[in-house]
Amino acid sequence: MDNLLMDNLTVLSLNCPSDINADILRLDQLHPVISGNKWFKLKGHLQQASAVHPVITFGGAWSNHLIATACATQQKGIPSIGIVRGEKPPVLSATLTAAAAYGMQLEFISRREYAAKDEPAFLGRLTERYPGAYIIPEGGAGITGIIGSEDILRVADTAGYTHILCAVGTGTMFLGLARAALPGQKVIGVPILKGMDDLDAIGHSTILSADQRARCRLISGYHFGGYARHPLELIDFMNEFHRETGVPSDIVYTGKLFYAVRDSIRNNFFPGHSRLLIIHSGGLQGNQSLQPGTLNF
Repeated sequence: MDNLLMDNLTVLSLNCPSDINADILRLDQLHPVISGNKWFKLKGHLQQASAVHPVITFGGAWSNHLIATACATQQKGIPSIGIVRGEKPPVLSATLTAAAAYGMQLEFISRREYAAKDEPAFLGRLTERYPGAYIIPEGGAGITGIIGSEDILRVADTAGYTHILCAVGTGTMFLGLARAALPGQKVIGVPILKGMDDLDAIGHSTILSADQRARCRLISGYHFGGYARHPLELIDFMNEFHRETGVPSDIVYTGKLFYAVRDSIRNNFFPGHSRLLIIHSGGLQGNQSLQPGTLNF
């Protein structure tokens, strides 16, 4: 994976006004499993982890992070444990089935227990059970993931863009982009969670300097009801977007991002002569949770 940082810039046709250009950085094409922004958020953690002790991390039944961690740790020869939100179902999701096939040991806990996963008491019990284990926060969040995400803007020549845009979940990638963006570049985030209306709602946002904060903005109102919610309007857009551009998107992150970008362009959000770089953060495997035929790609 360290050698897969390539020029993967795909020009995107969004029916923009003649004085606005929009490109997509296709991070979804970097690896079939460790897709999108996952390797950037994981690489620092895996450099610190030991091959002797397990890596422990967290996620739900369709977690992009869990399957990426399972695959990456297998490649590194590191044992892994996934703490999964919710009771074990009779049939595992395709994501969890694949994670287990990569050698990840799955442990299911109640949603109530899972809600306490970041608390010292919970983490203390975990380290007592697995002495020496390296714990990666859900989604690869935290300072290590932020620093790794800075390299996203180094896989191609991104100096000519006026705006860098991405979906925001934990905010890890967003903060990394904000730290790596050049002076004068705006960093725009599209939250996929309810209630994330300003930078203070993002954990670790104090890592940004005053100048970096001033160049950041969140465009709220495109969560479509909350995390992983995907009403018909979003599905229809994703299908239309793929027909027009050939670019697949996912129901959690990039579908909402592309919708927000198109809507913002139509509403004259960006000044004339803007050059937009939209980060495709991968996560397409999550679409397997949909009924077959829902998406046309």
